[in-house]
Amino acid sequence: MSERYAIYFTPDRRHPLCSKAAEWLGRDPTGEPVAPTAIAGIGRAELDANSISARRYGFHATIKAPMRLRSDCPPGELARELARFAEAETPVSVGPMKLELIDGFLALVPAIQSSALTALAARVVETFDRFRAPIGLEERNRRTAGGRLTPRQIELVERYGYPYVLEEFQFHMTLTDRLPPGEQERYRAAAAGHFGVLAEAELSLDRLVLFEEPQPGAPFARGSDFVLAGKVAQ
Repeated sequence: MSERYAIYFTPDRRHPLCSKAAEWLGRDPTGEPVAPTAIAGIGRAELDANSISARRYGFHATIKAPMRLRSDCPPGELARELARFAEAETPVSVGPMKLELIDGFLALVPAIQSSALTALAARVVETFDRFRAPIGLEERNRRTAGGRLTPRQIELVERYGYPYVLEEFQFHMTLTDRLPPGEQERYRAAAAGHFGVLAEAELSLDRLVLFEEPQPGAPFARGSDFVLAGKVAQ
């Protein structure tokens, strides 16, 4: 099984933040075409070169990181469990957003991350970890390379396959790859101009969205939305 699945948050596909993010990244993970958009302060080719990974993964906040499924856990069962989980959960306020640089990556993050948001993300990680195939040595080494992780984060990689979960979770919606220090503020200013008031919009984590990477290196595609305390939305 070469495909991977991820449980993300991203707003309703009709939300203006999604269309603005698609213009910024030059790609809509729903597969809808995106007209080439000029971004004031950054050339299109330059932005594309500095958002290769962000564009491939699509505009989102990671809740359960990309994973290969265990051989005895078919994708249909993952979707059914997501539907059951969503029916039992209520939306959680993300609050007003802000543009922030995280280890050189430009992202939209909550102005203040609530304990309720952290707790919901932890429930998703723990509930759906039974679907995850153990990571291989190559993936483990990739996630722990570079000496950036703390001992606790390495422990979380060993347990959950990903370092930024539970108390290490930070909600963020990535807009670029890692930027050179001298370019970071220019990109922040360009994003502020492009997103305008949407960069400070109040969001609610009101759904979980299943994304799929059909084969290694392929762009992630947005699948079904599972609305919290509601039915599956198409």
